[in-house]
Amino acid sequence: MFGKMGDMMGKMQEMKQKSEEVKKRLDTISVDGVAENGKVKVVSTANRKITSIQISNELMNSGDRDQIEELTLLAINKALEKAEKVAEAEMAGVAKGMLPGF
Repeated sequence: MFGKMGDMMGKMQEMKQKSEEVKKRLDTISVDGVAENGKVKVVSTANRKITSIQISNELMNSGDRDQIEELTLLAINKALEKAEKVAEAEMAGVAKGMLPGF
């Protein structure tokens, strides 16, 4: 009985360690979100940390604050969606490797 419990605890510890490794790796993966054919580009890590925002000179010079804000939000949301998908895929890979029948 305790042998199985020990095995389970060991697996849980190993899974936690692998999850931490994945989180570190996600910091090194970049994804982007683009709006209006590249007028706004947002780059994020797969851990959903925004690392850069680029707004084209054309858009900046337009002076249309509402459009700039709207396109920036759109690009941010696209980048965060991609980041979430990458993170889910990475974590699913860890879970599948640890819990094959899960």
